[in-house]
Amino acid sequence: MVEYTLRQLEVFAAAAEQESLTRAAELLHLTQSTASTHLRTLEQCLGVPLLLRRGQGGVTLTEDGHRLYPMVKKILSQCQTLEAAARDPERQTALPLLLGASTVPGQYMLPELMAAFLQRHPTYRYELRHGDSAQVHKLLQSGQVRFGFVGSRSEGDAMVYYPLQEDELVMVTPNTARYQALLRRGAWGRELLGEPTIAREQGSGTDRTLQRYMARMGYDPRDLHIVARLDDPETIKRMVTQGAGVSVLSALSVRQERKDGRALVFPMDGEGLRRTIYLAHRQNLACTAGEKQFLSFVQGYYQK
Repeated sequence: MVEYTLRQLEVFAAAAEQESLTRAAELLHLTQSTASTHLRTLEQCLGVPLLLRRGQGGVTLTEDGHRLYPMVKKILSQCQTLEAAARDPERQTALPLLLGASTVPGQYMLPELMAAFLQRHPTYRYELRHGDSAQVHKLLQSGQVRFGFVGSRSEGDAMVYYPLQEDELVMVTPNTARYQALLRRGAWGRELLGEPTIAREQGSGTDRTLQRYMARMGYDPRDLHIVARLDDPETIKRMVTQGAGVSVLSALSVRQERKDGRALVFPMDGEGLRRTIYLAHRQNLACTAGEKQFLSFVQGYYQK
């Protein structure tokens, strides 16, 4: 395993920024010989030259140095964040909230939620990873995110789920005379399942919910006339409004198109095809004080 120290990384970053090993040593309160030793040891550990030496202590980045410099800066920044959080154990707001979100909650719920949270807690910050519900569950399992907003549960995983909001899946069509007549007649969305369909990607909460619905209603998924699968509801909506097909989408995602008349919306049936949007985290998650505050805020926000 490659072994190097933070001090070696600091010397490299400072020398790259100052374009001088002499000035980097002065900045870090080191002798030039010590700084040179740190840099040489780091290059030996990584197996690549990082800086080209010039006269009078001047240096320039090599090709490998240019490639690795941003990574080194990120490591040093994360170390500073860690130190700041350690000095503030009660609030721990220096560490970012690591969040994941599937498409519908990520695009149509989190902007409003996080704006409200940051207004209440302006010292916090967060990092958000996007994916479909299956991908967000994998991020949770691997520990890459601490909380996930998803449109379906993952059976068999050691997860805790907090129901946040009910969502309805609806059939979305172009606003044409034919579909206007069907809507006036009171047609259900399920009657349009044989139409050319632009579907969400497999693994999305929307697709999983639709597949369960079709199985329950006795429809064969192979009867769907799928002309495209996309992972972006915004692109799907544009294709629908241009007449490329119909699509089963979250009602949350088509509020504006329905309001301004660009698309028509059909309930799937008399009961409505509903699902729940959840906030999830791994069982036995040891939450920081900041994460507990965030979890409490989210639960309260959707209970109001």
